[in-house]
Amino acid sequence: MTAYAKKILNLINGSSSHMTAEQIFLELKKTEPKIVLASVYNNLGTLSAEGLIRKIGMDGAADRYDKTIKHDHLVCKKCGKIADFGFTDLTEGLQKELNCGILGYDLKIYYLCAECKAAQNY
Repeated sequence: MTAYAKKILNLINGSSSHMTAEQIFLELKKTEPKIVLASVYNNLGTLSAEGLIRKIGMDGAADRYDKTIKHDHLVCKKCGKIADFGFTDLTEGLQKELNCGILGYDLKIYYLCAECKAAQNY
């Protein structure tokens, strides 16, 4: 694992936010002035392919990156804010319904966050 990959992994695992590649780049740039955005993208791809981080695909927006600890996400349909949420594990029920073993799932629930919901009441 490269030095940049280790720093990216530590940054993602130590964060409670769901950063984009650009946000990760800007954060790393503070301590690694020679880093380039392409290196961040390459390392994110490798870390994701190796299962060390989760890539969260976002409709119409930049992908986000997260730690691999099992959890689900609430995504505000208006502002795009992502919140972690721990739903009951659905693996057993999904396996029964699909009649096959599954390796995992990635659940995103779309909703309106409190701020966006409040703004709609004006």
